[in-house]
Amino acid sequence: MSTLDEIWFTRCPVPTATGIAADRGTLAAEFAPDGIAVRSLQELHEAAENSDLARAHYTHELTGLFREGGNVPALWARSRGEATRVVALTWIEERQAILVREDSDLHHPRQLRGARLAVPRHAIDIDFWRAMALHGHAGALALAGLTLDDAEVVDVDGVRRGQWEGELSALRDGRVDAVYVKGAVAVETARRYGARVAIDLDAAPDRRHRVNNGTPRPITVHQRLLDEHPTVVARFLAVLLESADWAAGNGTDLARILSLETGAGAEGVAGAYGPGTAGSLQLSLSEERLDLLAQQERFLRAQGFLSARVDIRTWAAHEPLREALRLRAASSTAPSASSPV
Repeated sequence: MSTLDEIWFTRCPVPTATGIAADRGTLAAEFAPDGIAVRSLQELHEAAENSDLARAHYTHELTGLFREGGNVPALWARSRGEATRVVALTWIEERQAILVREDSDLHHPRQLRGARLAVPRHAIDIDFWRAMALHGHAGALALAGLTLDDAEVVDVDGVRRGQWEGELSALRDGRVDAVYVKGAVAVETARRYGARVAIDLDAAPDRRHRVNNGTPRPITVHQRLLDEHPTVVARFLAVLLESADWAAGNGTDLARILSLETGAGAEGVAGAYGPGTAGSLQLSLSEERLDLLAQQERFLRAQGFLSARVDIRTWAAHEPLREALRLRAASSTAPSASSPV
């Protein structure tokens, strides 16, 4: 067994239990007595965005890494043969919507038939932005019994720095009829471009219409870390469980953290994340969440984003979360529920 003197974590700029634990210092405090340093890949982005270490957010080639982020890169890394395991899933509603120009008469999913749908293209290893847009539009079309074949997909040059700017510029200029967006920054960016919500995917009662990069969102670790240091993995997850419990009772402080994590202001955070967000950060590997992740895997593979099939049931490792729940229950008299979808 290798000696472990540091572990890394990474998360996307969205609500995550990892981000909350990092902000509160609970991850560092958990492992300090063991002499294990806890470091964030996000600390490297400004100085070394293209380094192999920073790229591990997508490739997960760093064996000591805990990743809580979008499922597109996680599935991509696994499909390429990286020996990762998904040890938990979250489901957080993130304001997914189809936007149109203010003067558009498009108000219903059936009106997407023949519409020009903006789909960005980025020159990156795994174009998760493109995958998100395709599945977002597909989800909206499905509400009317339509598919992507019933609309016109229009490639738009993606803007790497500035979420949704490329697509919303195309919408403003009349080159497309509709744009898929999600999250806090999208709320503020849409206002700047004068776009309005035509289809609110969050209002769809069936979660299958909202499956996308962040729904469900996996927490993944490398198989080597799990094999050699299973207790560390369980303890890390136990800290995340505590952070999720904390968030449920601290809405005001949570809003501050979400603003820091997402890079959005109070308006964006409030517009993207409803009152239920504080109680929705809990970890689970429920059958329903695994089924929803399998739906995403099938979509990504059909659209050419995955080079090989990912068997979701084989990918999932249940024991670390079971042990984390036991540790959490032992350390607190409060209920430590994992919250199935």
